[in-house]
Amino acid sequence: MADTHDNLKATEKAVDFFNKEAVDHVLHAGDLVSPFTVNKFENLEAEFHFVWGNNEGDHFHIRNNFKDIGIEPEGDFSSLEFSGRKIALLHGENEEIVDALSESGVYDVVIRGHTHEPEIRENPLVINPGATSGYLSDSKTVVLLDTKDLEPELIEI
Repeated sequence: MADTHDNLKATEKAVDFFNKEAVDHVLHAGDLVSPFTVNKFENLEAEFHFVWGNNEGDHFHIRNNFKDIGIEPEGDFSSLEFSGRKIALLHGENEEIVDALSESGVYDVVIRGHTHEPEIRENPLVINPGATSGYLSDSKTVVLLDTKDLEPELIEI
């Protein structure tokens, strides 16, 4: 997921969806925006990974609110591994960095946000889940990814 932009109802719907689907990990590619949005992730049953976007206004309070629910933001970039698959997680406002990561051969998947438009590119796999908030786009979306077969599925929430 990415670009929740303080849309509390959309964030709640996404969390409910992830819990219903019993996902193991939720990756948020930035632009949560305000500290008050953090508490919407309190009931998330999956392990949560979050990187900063370009619109996070109050890192101090966002970090503290996440700490209160047992989550530590991972900075501007996170390198993760699930099912033997290396995943790069970043907000992605710099296309050259997104391209360099995807072409590096280090990562099986690059997950990014920022554009608010869902996009899935293959070879190498680059996933932009679009804007969970629905702002600046036609729909509120997330992507499910099975890390074993690397088959992404765009979901409208």
